[in-house]
Amino acid sequence: MRIDAFDRYPLLFGPSPVHPLDRLTKHLGGARVWAKREDCNSGLAFGGNKTRKLEYLVADALAQGADTLVSIGGVQSNHTRQVAAAAARAGLKAVLVQESWVDWPDPVNDKVGNILLSRIMGADVRLVRAGFGIGFKESWQQALEDVQAGGGTPYAIPAGASDHPLGGLGFANWAEEVRQQEQDLGVFFDTVVVCSVTGSTQAGMIAGFAGQDRPRRLLGIDASAKIDETRAQVAKIARNTAELIGLGRDLREDEITVLEGWAGDLYGIPVQSTLDAIRLSGSLEAMIIDPVYEGKSMAALIDLVRDGEIPKDSNVLYVHLGGQPALNAYSGLFQ
Repeated sequence: MRIDAFDRYPLLFGPSPVHPLDRLTKHLGGARVWAKREDCNSGLAFGGNKTRKLEYLVADALAQGADTLVSIGGVQSNHTRQVAAAAARAGLKAVLVQESWVDWPDPVNDKVGNILLSRIMGADVRLVRAGFGIGFKESWQQALEDVQAGGGTPYAIPAGASDHPLGGLGFANWAEEVRQQEQDLGVFFDTVVVCSVTGSTQAGMIAGFAGQDRPRRLLGIDASAKIDETRAQVAKIARNTAELIGLGRDLREDEITVLEGWAGDLYGIPVQSTLDAIRLSGSLEAMIIDPVYEGKSMAALIDLVRDGEIPKDSNVLYVHLGGQPALNAYSGLFQ
């Protein structure tokens, strides 16, 4: 099927903006750096990358007659906040399982930021003690069964909207959006840098760019601290998405790149390079990034440009996936 054959429930304002980061470029003294802002693409509670995926999942949920979106993430999950927002916009209920994926000692961690916004939007938020993991979780299964037992019709959305048959479509479509913006701007982004954890954001990009046949490097930056799992997840979803949209060929191994070295030892725990990247982005460009995802992918971009791994004559596109509300739970790091 062509990607435009899949139903979408409109949640975006339109294409997310692309703009040059000229002061950061000058500071790094290397490739020209641009940003594509998924944090600015939606009116849904501060936006973010999951909103693109949820356009396809919400359409599917409505087609199946579901009345409740049931999803899972960490306490400060950007994804579950966007599920709550999509449910509110579509007139659906939301049940959100918020597991303790990040061992973060801030006493307001479960009261501010993303989880606060989900509560404001009317979601049924359920705090569960359980470690980080993006596969099957008993707490999520229990929430689905609870909705059914109460007479509702649940629609299951996995962590990050990723391990779902339609999870890669949002960013496969994003790749075409980038191609059009390149044409409008008169620039070609030979290198794209994006954070990867649950996998479908990068995977969708891989599938979408594969149909363009241009010499582009897509560098996924692992923030899970479980690099083998992340690589496997990205590869699986990319191949499934490529088949779904009728790419007509197998993906090559060199099209699937996930780099390690900036995640630290544990998911959700910022390291010094994360904090340095957050401060640099804020002080040079007034672009606010978060300590779980974007701070780690920006730290990677900084190092890759400075070390020449991204050549000086490159135009590199940094993909800002959102997530700033989580900063509220990490305020102690910025006193």
